Amino acid sequence: MCICINCHYVDRCTTYNAVEHQHQQPHLTETPDFEATEPTINVNIRQDGEIIEMEWDVVGCLSFAEEKGKWSKLRPGELVPT
Repeated sequence: MCICINCHYVDRCTTYNAVEHQHQQPHLTETPDFEATEPTINVNIRQDGEIIEMEWDVVGCLSFAEEKGKWSKLRPGELVPT
């Protein structure tokens, strides 16, 4: 799971914005202004017949500042991305 959902900077981060783009999800912000330091992204590739799916997860980041439930506070009532 992406660590960003519990990060203080999730709604300002250019890295998370790029992950949202890869997942074709609505952005928390259209104009992120925070540049993460050394984010580590795992990309899992799955193929089901002719369909190829890519899952992008930030699994490490020197800028990570824990704020449990930050993503949920910004999107109340929505399912947390997994």
